[in-house]
Amino acid sequence: MPRAEERDYERLATIARRRRAELGLALNDKNAKAGGLSNRTWQRVEKGLEIRETNYVKIDGLMGWAPGSSLLTLEGGEPVVADAMTAEAASGVQKSPIPREVVDEEARGIVQLALIATAKGTTAEEIREMSERVVRDLRERGLI
Repeated sequence: MPRAEERDYERLATIARRRRAELGLALNDKNAKAGGLSNRTWQRVEKGLEIRETNYVKIDGLMGWAPGSSLLTLEGGEPVVADAMTAEAASGVQKSPIPREVVDEEARGIVQLALIATAKGTTAEEIREMSERVVRDLRERGLI
């Protein structure tokens, strides 16, 4: 992967602006939050500025691109539209064979067990809320 200073941020900005226009998305707080980003971060992408590495997968989601498309674009490639992926285009994309609901439920269970073992005096409701938050945060960061 190229170093940050070797990436073509302006190229990603141009392609992201065009894609946003195709999708009819406003560059606003509501849409940014729906994608797990701040509006400022989204604006940085469209201005050709660097963002945190973990936020590129969120840009992919907002643009309807396959995971890794923003990074591929920074390296000179083309983003892959997620719902139009051919087998060839999807060859470099990792998709979990486990359904999202199962992954989320497993993550919740792990968090609940950890809290039960370590957080004495935590109520069942607090444990449920914490496990939901952890799963939501992991999903927003593109980790599950």
